[in-house]
Amino acid sequence: MEHPAPAVTGEPQVVVVDDAAAAGRIVAATISDTVRRAPTCRLGLATGSTPLPAYRLLVAELRGTGAFARVQAFLLDEYVGLAATDPASYRATIRSELTDAIGVPPASVHAPDPGSGRHADLDAACADYERLLGDGVDLQLLGIGRNGHLGFNEPGTPFDTTTHVVTLSDTTRADNARFFPTPEAVPTHAVTQGLGTIRRARHLLLAATGAAKADAVAAALEGPLDVSCPASALRLHPRVTVVLDRAAAGALS
Repeated sequence: MEHPAPAVTGEPQVVVVDDAAAAGRIVAATISDTVRRAPTCRLGLATGSTPLPAYRLLVAELRGTGAFARVQAFLLDEYVGLAATDPASYRATIRSELTDAIGVPPASVHAPDPGSGRHADLDAACADYERLLGDGVDLQLLGIGRNGHLGFNEPGTPFDTTTHVVTLSDTTRADNARFFPTPEAVPTHAVTQGLGTIRRARHLLLAATGAAKADAVAAALEGPLDVSCPASALRLHPRVTVVLDRAAAGALS
């Protein structure tokens, strides 16, 4: 039986700015506006280099104000086998980059926990995080990989997946090697929110900077709606904002 093609629900709003600093300002303003409108909102946070300018602005402007004291924060993914105290874990990274400094209580920062205790059972870690996310977050910040991945959803991931274990591609592990002492130390597996889980967010905010992301951005926004580019699933969501610097927008028509 043939399955109908998924329906595109709306065109993403694409904002192109001069550089990564300008992109960071827009991302920071979007996050702070979301929190101002709904102080108890649920924020989906990403790690990596792209969000750092936005996070640094938020810390500089809002440290000590209590604006984020009632926010619940949720991470996209976590490496299998890394404890929360490991500096390379995303749980440790987001606390050092943003949430501790901006006043989100540690108990309000949530992530998949595939490293210890009962969550050594990866299926249980996935199921627990999926239940915790419930009907989704209010604003989900996203990056995009060079191969078009969202979270750790690699090419070939179905658009309706929920939180699951993924084997990381060689491309993804190479891109993340800078965060580890050696390339061999990069974990081979992670737990990630699925594309279906991500799409439950009320608002998706994708940021991409640098020429290395240009082909993936073009494939996501203008290429086929296909699992070969997981980020093309953004076009199935009714409210998507894409913030690009000129280099990342360089392959768009």
